[in-house]
Amino acid sequence: MKPSTEQDSHFDNLDKMSTHDLLRGMNQEDKTVPLAVEKAIPQIEALVEAIVPRMQAGGRLFYIGAGTSGRLGVVDASECPPTYGVPFDLVVGLIAGGDSAIRKAVEFAEDDAEQAWKDLAAYQPNTSDTLIGIAASGRTPYVIGGLQQANASGLLTGCVVCNAGSQVAAQAQFPVEVVVGPEFVTGSTRMKSGTAQKLVLNMISTSVMIRLGRVKGNKMVDMQLSNHKLVGRAIAMVVQELGVSEEKAKQLLDQFGNVRKACDGFRKNG
Repeated sequence: MKPSTEQDSHFDNLDKMSTHDLLRGMNQEDKTVPLAVEKAIPQIEALVEAIVPRMQAGGRLFYIGAGTSGRLGVVDASECPPTYGVPFDLVVGLIAGGDSAIRKAVEFAEDDAEQAWKDLAAYQPNTSDTLIGIAASGRTPYVIGGLQQANASGLLTGCVVCNAGSQVAAQAQFPVEVVVGPEFVTGSTRMKSGTAQKLVLNMISTSVMIRLGRVKGNKMVDMQLSNHKLVGRAIAMVVQELGVSEEKAKQLLDQFGNVRKACDGFRKNG
């Protein structure tokens, strides 16, 4: 039996559909994704609960994947430093074929079962680290090999896959299986599967960062002030937290660098 991600679409004759019907069909399929993710919350929770103490002890979080899955891992990792003010190498995304594969597919890169661990070797992984393999199909050699080596080296391992009972899940200590079913375009896992993986990665990294103390209340108090929009947001946060003027809030941010430090500095020094 074909894996669910490879099964025929629930829709046929796509090439004869109107634009309206194509969009309605895709939207109909997309509505099923959050429900599939909801079923996986216990698995996601178990993975997060295992990650947090390791990162509290100085461990890092690595993602590995190929194609769309690899790109999603790179995106999630790259957004952690500006959002939460963490070091750029605390959450790292690696894609089969290297960074050039983010923009242009590298043929057969995903078929090398040894390459993921070679890519990780540059970071000198240790037993405090966590490796999450991302693979819609659950059978990507690059990801399977990486997880196998990580297990042998004492890392914590997890995965995000979109088929049940996959080879990738079998290698992960904490598998997350989000079974979204056939894609609107048969086999095009950048669609529902990619959406599901994006949702799960958001949930993992966000909940981990909150548990690590990188959010206060519901605010990103450690965010990097890297553009005017974020500076404006930070000023508003400081004004709300301290009851000072916008001018004073900007002075504090200029002095201390982020919202948390600005508020702490003001309270300490008056």
